[in-house]
Amino acid sequence: MTYNIMTCGVGGQGLMLLSNIIGLACAENNLNIRTAETHGLAQRSGSIYTHIRIGDDAFSPLIPYGEADALLGMEAIETLRYIEFLKPNGIIILNNYIWHPVQSTYERVKNPQGKYLNIESIINKLNKYSNHLFLINALDIAIEAGNSLTTNVVLLGALIHTKDFPLSFNQLEETLPRVVPKSALDVNKKALFLGYKSIE
Repeated sequence: MTYNIMTCGVGGQGLMLLSNIIGLACAENNLNIRTAETHGLAQRSGSIYTHIRIGDDAFSPLIPYGEADALLGMEAIETLRYIEFLKPNGIIILNNYIWHPVQSTYERVKNPQGKYLNIESIINKLNKYSNHLFLINALDIAIEAGNSLTTNVVLLGALIHTKDFPLSFNQLEETLPRVVPKSALDVNKKALFLGYKSIE
């Protein structure tokens, strides 16, 4: 049995940290884990993603198309870009956030009547692939937690609360001190808790 998580977003949103938290929590709780990450575009506005596979049957780090149990999207356009990895009716945790690519802005300059892709149209497209979509206002929750940079941990908290996720809230919370700086520990713990409660 393997639980597959595809995470995606743009550079600077903390996807690598999120992957590290899950990976360390798995290692500390004797769960087999394989991960693959993109680093070449890990700069602000660059498209990035991670594959996370948990379970005894996880031999390859790459998730086959159509086999991700959960798609965690920190940015809406990137979530739509990687939808082919999600299994039928898999779980989508979507941050209510769009970072429009430079090309999109350029097209609007050439054609002022054109429209940006919006969150509603993305949700409509994603709903064709799954009935289990959770839209999270992660930035608002992160600000409530005390630091706007904790949106990644907010979404991780929401992921914990979904069906079949193999790690508990306590297991991930206990991992945080070994991954985040001591000065940021309290806000990250709060972000994890508020994210967990957001889809209760």
